[in-house]
Amino acid sequence: MGTSDHPGEQAREPGAAMTVRRVGPESADVVYAIIQDAFGSRPPLDPPAPALMESVEAIATRLALSGGLLARLGSEPAGALLLDPVGDTVWIRRFCVATTARGRGVAEALVTAALEAAEGRSWLKLVAREELPETISFWKRRGFVQTDRRRPYVELARPLPSRHRISTAAQMRDLGREIAADLRAGDVVVMSGDLGAGKTTLTQGLGAGLGVSGAVTSPTFIIAREHPGTDAGPDLVHVDAYRLGGAAELDDLDLDTSLDRAVTVVEWGEGMAEGLAESRIEIRITRDDGSSDSADGPETLDGDEPRIVDILRRGPRWVRDPAHYAGG
Repeated sequence: MGTSDHPGEQAREPGAAMTVRRVGPESADVVYAIIQDAFGSRPPLDPPAPALMESVEAIATRLALSGGLLARLGSEPAGALLLDPVGDTVWIRRFCVATTARGRGVAEALVTAALEAAEGRSWLKLVAREELPETISFWKRRGFVQTDRRRPYVELARPLPSRHRISTAAQMRDLGREIAADLRAGDVVVMSGDLGAGKTTLTQGLGAGLGVSGAVTSPTFIIAREHPGTDAGPDLVHVDAYRLGGAAELDDLDLDTSLDRAVTVVEWGEGMAEGLAESRIEIRITRDDGSSDSADGPETLDGDEPRIVDILRRGPRWVRDPAHYAGG
């Protein structure tokens, strides 16, 4: 794990455009130079970072096997990392930012590109040094959670979204039932998608899977509706935040009083409901034609219209209990 960005230091080409691209062994010399520069600038560590003992040939071999990412500011090399896919996980190795490029957003760009490169896998993971708490904080601010510690190393992981292509309303409800099998009291589900995308249809499947009483319909005009659980299962609190002006108005609903005993689903919750729980499921529904536009219509998906459903389980609850990370 290399150093992260630090404000105040400037790259050699101020204002230069940022690019990040996938590279192979042909870029071994450049990647090796960035690794030596970045890791060599860190405080002395015991034991020393293995990266400082690698050769150009070793880096070329790694790049030939799985590739890596190279960031540039204009024409200047600015940062790099190695990709190491193992099973359903992609490991980030040798993450580093050149000393002349810190404070320019290079680390953030590399993280974004790594998430894209890992698409289709379940986890993005890395190992950091416990002597570098600022580095660990950098990763935690970007959704990574500590999963292991073996001195002097700390393992951090971030779950990746699972994608489901849905063709019918029945399939959308079936997906809701599958998600419900992993839910328990205290879980929060935040949904986003255009009008008529199928958020309520998916919630109907959640309700069926949880076995709650009462028909699940859009709570648009009453804002929140509670469905009691049966057979000792959790209640379902179904919230429609479409008419709310922000997180403050959501707080006025006093959802905290039911969070511990219910599964709380918030439609239109993106940007305001994330504060309800550190661990949550975020679901985004879009049309499968690539269009984000939608005519006004009911939230239920009555017709057989293709949809893409992206599901991201975020926070310690899901990272530390991977057996419940269904579909990821």
